[in-house]
Amino acid sequence: VLSLFCAVLTENKVLFHSASFQRLSDACRALESLMFPLKYSYPYIPILPAQLLEVLSSPTPFIIGVHSVFRNDIHELLDVIIADLDGGTIKIPECIHLSQLPEPLLHQTQMALSLVLHPDLETADYAFPPPRTALSHSKMLDKEVRAIFLRLFAQLFQGYRSCLQLIRIHAEPVIHFHKVK
Repeated sequence: VLSLFCAVLTENKVLFHSASFQRLSDACRALESLMFPLKYSYPYIPILPAQLLEVLSSPTPFIIGVHSVFRNDIHELLDVIIADLDGGTIKIPECIHLSQLPEPLLHQTQMALSLVLHPDLETADYAFPPPRTALSHSKMLDKEVRAIFLRLFAQLFQGYRSCLQLIRIHAEPVIHFHKVK
């Protein structure tokens, strides 16, 4: 999930394929919703019809879902990250260098996600584990995962104002983002 998240943030092409239309639309929607508070502004097609498979050759980034019937057609794509939802694998072509999150944030996010998705891991090494609480239902799990990614964005954007420069050449000032800082 973090690899696909980084792929979308770095404007790469992400393609899901599955035999289940429900799984395709859920995966596309989940990846898009993890980007909150940002909005995905490129093509987003949860289920691509067979007549439009040529869209996969477009030069713009996208999030697209394709039925597994077209598996042979999509493996020829060279610049697309392909996630097989049925097999649970991700294929990243050699020509794509996928940037990961900065190290302290990557480790914190992985740990937070593992504790939410597998809460028993936190107490697995205890000789006398604490009594189990009721398992969180799917809405609570969804909120916890969203909170992890929202916290990640808050940490990534922390201090962004120090990179802004105010230029007063024109009648109205212009704010410029200084990449070096």
